Amino acid sequence: MELARGAGPAGALGAPALKRTKDESKSRSRQRWRKAKAKASRLTHSMDLRTMTQSLVTLAEDNMAFFSSQGPGETARRLSGVFEGVREQALGLEPLLGRLLGVAHLFDLDAETPANGYRSLVHTARCCLAHLLHKSRYVAANRRSIFFRTSHNLAELEAYLAALTQLRALAYYAQQLLAANQPGGLFFEGDEGLTADFLREYVTLHKGCFYGRCLGFQFTPAIRPFLQTISIGLVSFGEHYKRNETGLGVTASSLFTSGRFAIDPELRGTEFERIIQNLDVHFWKAFWNITEIEVLSSLANMASATVRVSRLLSLPPKAFEMPLTADPKLMVTISPPLAHTGPGPILVRLISYDLREGQDSEELSSLVKSEGPRSLELRPRPQQAPRSPSLIVHIHGGGFVAQTSKSHEPYLKSWAQELGVPILSIDYSLAPEAPFPRALEECFYAYCWAIKHCAFLGSTGERICLAGDSAGGNLCFTVSLRAAAYGVRVPDGIMAAYPATMLQPTASPSRLLSLMDPLLPLSVLSKCVSAYAGGETEDDSDSNQKALGMMGLVQRDTAALLRDLRLGASSWLNSFLELSRQKFQTNSVPVAEPMRRSVSEAALAQPETPLGTDSLKNLTLHDLSLRGSSKITDTPELSLSGETLGPSTPSDVSFLLRSEDASEEAEVRGEQSTKDKAHGGGIAFPEGFHPRRSSQGATRMPLYSSPISKNPFMSPLLAPDSMLQSLPPVHIVACALDPMLDDSVMFARRLRSLDKLVTLRVVEDLPHGFLSLAALCRETRQAAALCVERIRLILTPPGTAVPASPPI
Repeated sequence: MELARGAGPAGALGAPALKRTKDESKSRSRQRWRKAKAKASRLTHSMDLRTMTQSLVTLAEDNMAFFSSQGPGETARRLSGVFEGVREQALGLEPLLGRLLGVAHLFDLDAETPANGYRSLVHTARCCLAHLLHKSRYVAANRRSIFFRTSHNLAELEAYLAALTQLRALAYYAQQLLAANQPGGLFFEGDEGLTADFLREYVTLHKGCFYGRCLGFQFTPAIRPFLQTISIGLVSFGEHYKRNETGLGVTASSLFTSGRFAIDPELRGTEFERIIQNLDVHFWKAFWNITEIEVLSSLANMASATVRVSRLLSLPPKAFEMPLTADPKLMVTISPPLAHTGPGPILVRLISYDLREGQDSEELSSLVKSEGPRSLELRPRPQQAPRSPSLIVHIHGGGFVAQTSKSHEPYLKSWAQELGVPILSIDYSLAPEAPFPRALEECFYAYCWAIKHCAFLGSTGERICLAGDSAGGNLCFTVSLRAAAYGVRVPDGIMAAYPATMLQPTASPSRLLSLMDPLLPLSVLSKCVSAYAGGETEDDSDSNQKALGMMGLVQRDTAALLRDLRLGASSWLNSFLELSRQKFQTNSVPVAEPMRRSVSEAALAQPETPLGTDSLKNLTLHDLSLRGSSKITDTPELSLSGETLGPSTPSDVSFLLRSEDASEEAEVRGEQSTKDKAHGGGIAFPEGFHPRRSSQGATRMPLYSSPISKNPFMSPLLAPDSMLQSLPPVHIVACALDPMLDDSVMFARRLRSLDKLVTLRVVEDLPHGFLSLAALCRETRQAAALCVERIRLILTPPGTAVPASPPI
């Protein structure tokens, strides 16, 4: 009894301890499992492609033989069949990837930057093979266990087999691109009809397998839960959109709450594919603008750095004068934006970590636009900081159709804190209601206003950096090109994160990855570009139109009206020829008065000129590279309309291929052409291979590009050499798995061929748009820190040591 009584308290005290012991044991077990999985992953990724394929084939054959011997059951038959399919696809894919990897180095910027779409496609296929290898090992080790989850493993194997099949199809497409393109070119440059045929074939491929169980398999594991949440939110939003429930209140309460999409990956993948193929740009505009909802934006700001100044300003549409860089005594008039909608105020956001001189001035306060309770984060402070010698002008991304500086405010606040520099972020008008060139006009106007009024912004303006991501990176380049055309100060440097430099629905190796990219599918990219170009905005009358609601229909009708006015953009751009000839005419004194005319006035008054106008419609990147050097070497004499280039002589520099690599690639291309003929001449796939096709019907995607998308102020990659010579130092941060990677690589190669200062840093395993995910994980924080480092490099005066970045 004494023992029993003594055991009572001991047992009571021992129960929590026993529970802690069990918890610790489980924790150690999980840690061991994670370490073993990480070790297996490292070993898998260290394998060469052939060894990995052979290991997978051996395991597949072993598993196939095992399940074939398990009797006539349906599950065993399907498992045997899936391993047979894995074996077949792996053996067919390995030589394709080997050939692509063998020539991939010919398309790199340099030996220190091994990145292009061919490498990315091979890496993605390796990730899929590695996952199948890991799963095959697991099945081989556990298939006899009573705890083996047959249905779960079968579903996962079938999903990754479908993904591997589609990746093999993409490898064949990449092989076709390699054979058809100009030497060293990454973009498909056949005539427009062939391009449309290529895209029409490509978009019929099945995509749903990449948006279910395989979602984000190519990205770093820390990103995948976020992508799953986004995909569930997207399909849930799509359901409410169809039911005409697009009000922000309904969206905020119903988003991410559709449980059936969370528990059924196949259903989620099918619905995701339907949405990206069939819903128009207005849907994506509404979905991407969810981050603008007050609740979500407030939560994001709570987790971001605290700044002293965050003010939304409204710039009045008033003309002002700027001095010419070549002769500061001469002035040029910067007129307010006029394209499509006429003069109107431009919204910009001023962000500063410290309250600096000028930022609380009456002049600036008079421009403040109310945003409600959080519009002003200006707090009293005993002493103002002096003006910064630097200023960052930021242009946000969003596919030209969505988002504002509010969406990008969290990482901009971090920039302001880390760099100690005021930031002015521009809220340009968005397509399709305000297509090209409205955004360019507004960004250029705001950029010039910032330089002229930098004292109000807390800066002396000694160093100016233009920074932007995605569509904003495109606008950074074109604003700089326009500043050079006007003769005003260009920025001291540009930092562009994953920029779009080729706004045409044309294929490239990296754009093939859009088949599986949940953040930037090709059909969505094409719809955004078409909207920005003023092209069609899904005029087909069907049931989806009803989902737009009253405001959506008004927006659509407005876009249709504006589309009728888009031809005015070409006339607007023609005025640059007049400006350029007056500004750079040799042996004459520049006349100030004509330079004061607004762009639209110049376009209306411009007489016809006898200049030759070779059509851009059939020009390729290779053609443009040979047309860049003007006879006047100092400055370009160039017509900037959507259809013409001014007279020029061939350039001695070809940006497409280094001379020492030309013969090597020619041999590869010759061999590839012979193999294509052996497969049936022009047929994308060999006999016996059939990729999976989409069950969602024809994709509603513009297959032909608008002529204006070939304008260098819309697609800076197509600008002649003489224009690109005017750009300041350019620093690009791209993503290896981004469908827009080839835009960055080709643009950097062009600048490098012109002896321009350009750097290209490529981050691994992250998706397009990582700046908006900067707080998500260590990898995104490191990538965001790389952007900050590039900006710091621009803002550091020449001859001064660049300050060390703080540890992450």
